[in-house]
Amino acid sequence: MKFSQVKTYQAPKWLVYFAFVILFSNFNARATNTNEALVGTFTLPDPLIMLNGQPVQTTNDWIYLRRPEILKMYEDYIYGRSPKWRNMLDRKREVNGLAFGGKAVRKQIDLEFYNYNRYSGTNNSNTNDLKLHVLLYTPTGMTNPVPVFLCLSFSGNYAVANDSNILIYPIWDRKNGTLAMPTNIDRGSSHSWNIEKTLARGYGIAIVDYNDIEPDLADGSGVKYGVRSLYLNRDHTSLGPDEWGAISAWAWGASRVLDYLQTDKSVDAKRVIMLGQSRLGKTALWAGAEDQRFAMVIASCSGEMGAALARRDYGETVTTMSKSFPYQFCGNFLDYSNDISDMPVDSHMLISLIAPRPLFLNTGSEDRWSDPRGEFQAAIAAAPVYQLFGEQSVMTNLPSDCGTNGSGSILTSTILETYKMPPLDIPIMRDVGFQTHTGKHDILPDDWDRFLDFADLHFYGKQPHQYPAVQTANKNP
Repeated sequence: MKFSQVKTYQAPKWLVYFAFVILFSNFNARATNTNEALVGTFTLPDPLIMLNGQPVQTTNDWIYLRRPEILKMYEDYIYGRSPKWRNMLDRKREVNGLAFGGKAVRKQIDLEFYNYNRYSGTNNSNTNDLKLHVLLYTPTGMTNPVPVFLCLSFSGNYAVANDSNILIYPIWDRKNGTLAMPTNIDRGSSHSWNIEKTLARGYGIAIVDYNDIEPDLADGSGVKYGVRSLYLNRDHTSLGPDEWGAISAWAWGASRVLDYLQTDKSVDAKRVIMLGQSRLGKTALWAGAEDQRFAMVIASCSGEMGAALARRDYGETVTTMSKSFPYQFCGNFLDYSNDISDMPVDSHMLISLIAPRPLFLNTGSEDRWSDPRGEFQAAIAAAPVYQLFGEQSVMTNLPSDCGTNGSGSILTSTILETYKMPPLDIPIMRDVGFQTHTGKHDILPDDWDRFLDFADLHFYGKQPHQYPAVQTANKNP
């Protein structure tokens, strides 16, 4: 297996152009596959075999040896390295507002980021360069801190709830790449959030627009305006091949919101749930992998380079992602656009980085582009790592060689294809949960029932009785 390396040779422009033409022609010559009969065969890299060839035999082997290896491969070749340093101020614009007829306490917090060394030490003022607008609801009448869903949103905060007291602030227009005050304010227009039900179940919810962290501009120019810009000095306008892409930037921002939540006395900081949809589902997985303070991860329709297996040729591929969304990843990721089999990781290894913490994967029956079956198989392939900790993934009837001198035959497509997809709208509730809802690439209102039941199961030991018992695993409070 080879790994990408930083190259010093610079090809002539004509050769680069010729290569691009050939690549583009090959891309267009082959339609995206959505036929199960044409998926092909594959063998996944083994998360339980270390780079020196030795098997992972204990949880200590995993925690101190193998997990850091896999994490580093994702940093070096997929999402890129993100910095640990941060300077952040939190300024509370509202601390005790009431919402939803007095059922919730509303807080609105601005997280302001600044960089003392932005200009190589020539400007030492702590000028605030970036601001995240965090909206936090917690249920009233609670005597103890509550678990909180930390959600990345695709819209300004005013769109997540019909609450006239949510502050209006400038937002990014992804179509024209501008930051301006919204003109058509439709409060509560986003249907993805079931905030009142979440509060009624005893949970808080914190929401931030991911464009606050870094604007998601199609040409990748968002790097100039988001958190990554804070680390670019006057002479450094480009990123190295292993430096963070946009997904790492959004995940980094989520961790900074968690930094704040750890200071809020109404929040149970040891039970914060990271949640995202689509590209933000990818972000939720990567945030949970990088930051083990997240007690649970929920990734909805995360698809390719999220929870879906890249080596399974179905729906979106590394090739299409490299063409359409290169800015979401580090530069080294593009080396695998036409050589996916050489990629040192696959999504079951990203899932394994969440272990032994609970993970719920939500998919849609109509979302063939994101390959729900590929997500299900990835969860099965990660089962040996969860099994190492005595936890259960989506399937328990694993081959007898699983976890013996490595992950065993579960990493082969011929074995993975023998597992049938669970029925639609019937979630599997184990340490790794899974559901395919009837519908599209989205978080549907009913999905929140599954998210809340999954959290109840793991945080409070409550069984979701409305689902078949065979799909659940007993948990102690």
